[in-house]
Amino acid sequence: MLYTNLKHIESTAQHVEIINEQENSMVIWGRMEPKSILVYRIAEELEADYPNVKFYDVEIDNPGISDLRSLPELSNLSGIPYSVFYKNGQVVQATSGLQTKDQIVAILNNEFRNHSNI
Repeated sequence: MLYTNLKHIESTAQHVEIINEQENSMVIWGRMEPKSILVYRIAEELEADYPNVKFYDVEIDNPGISDLRSLPELSNLSGIPYSVFYKNGQVVQATSGLQTKDQIVAILNNEFRNHSNI
């Protein structure tokens, strides 16, 4: 269990449903370890500034999502956390490792132009 204030994805079916139903979403794959925690905190801070983007986390070791670890968007990533940005069910950006707030904001602004207060 991830102890964040983000919405949690706990199964493959839930992941598929979310990315297909949300126009814009950011899904962070990680653990309760320092790099992941920093990215979770940044996403929590940005939620209010990006009401058109839904933010989620996925516990990378959750056996309920083990089949998702073979997703093409994760295949070239190394080092958690993985941050995957979806628009209309399609991956528009994927990153791995520690991301700064400025880096995440740049991706959000570039991929999901309809933002406020930034």
